[in-house]
Amino acid sequence: MHVRPIDPLIDALRGWGVDISSMKGTGCPPLKIEAGGIEGGTTILPEGKSSQYLSSLLLVAPYAGKEAELRVEGEVLSKPYVAMTLAVMADFGIEVDAAPDFSRFTVPRGCYRPREYEIEGDGSNASYFWAAAAVTGGSVTVENVPVPSLQGDVMLVPLLGRMGCNVVRSGKTITLHGSERLEGITVDMGDMPDVVPTLAVVAAFAHGKTEINNIAHLRIKECDRLSAVVTELGKLGVKTEEFEDRMVIHGDGGKNLRGAEIETYEDHRMAMSMAVAGLRVPGVIIRGEECVAKSFPDFWERFALLTD
Repeated sequence: MHVRPIDPLIDALRGWGVDISSMKGTGCPPLKIEAGGIEGGTTILPEGKSSQYLSSLLLVAPYAGKEAELRVEGEVLSKPYVAMTLAVMADFGIEVDAAPDFSRFTVPRGCYRPREYEIEGDGSNASYFWAAAAVTGGSVTVENVPVPSLQGDVMLVPLLGRMGCNVVRSGKTITLHGSERLEGITVDMGDMPDVVPTLAVVAAFAHGKTEINNIAHLRIKECDRLSAVVTELGKLGVKTEEFEDRMVIHGDGGKNLRGAEIETYEDHRMAMSMAVAGLRVPGVIIRGEECVAKSFPDFWERFALLTD
């Protein structure tokens, strides 16, 4: 986290009167905050590349000293997660006035109301298990993921369907059956960047070209995920191309892949997505595998439960 830039979030909080600074002057944590509450009024989020900045600002805004207005410059990416934030806020009693393109939000002062609330299963972490079925030709059922889901990353499932997998939805479960032959696709993944590494690994076992577009914001995650995915797939023998805002994977059905030591860059999503490749390619070694603790502490135990 010491190398993950959060300058836009710092700037927006300062606009609401928060005394906050990057202690090392890098625009990254650690941060120094002199707590005095949030003044409210109008502030600007300089860029919409990370929905996490936007969601965090929206969630705290009801507790500002006066009505809070948030304006966002540039394109807002990962829109489904902004919509999810607004839906959760509404469920707990705070109705936000949002522009259709999410460029402006007005948040009334108020307090969240307690209630019983059922939380969906984590679609981002479920992606590795759906991907496991896709690359092995097996079947995986994930429970507690309603259709439609609030989570943008669940849209990985229809993408895997486009590649040739069979998807069965029943109530709050989604079952994915792998295919004997996967086909490459072209897709815009601006709204679901966290599952780009997952799809990229599946694409390595598909036939033909897979082009993943609108993903420049992958470069400001726990690592430069765009470059990291291309680099690590290359170690496995996958022909890849890296561009500023997209990647291209040239799949051959996984026929000519080889084992390799995979660097995780201390990024949980790199570790979990590359583990999927190891289900088909002997000799895949994941280094720094403990980084999964950030979001899925028992991932390796759960992953080991996958059986033929």
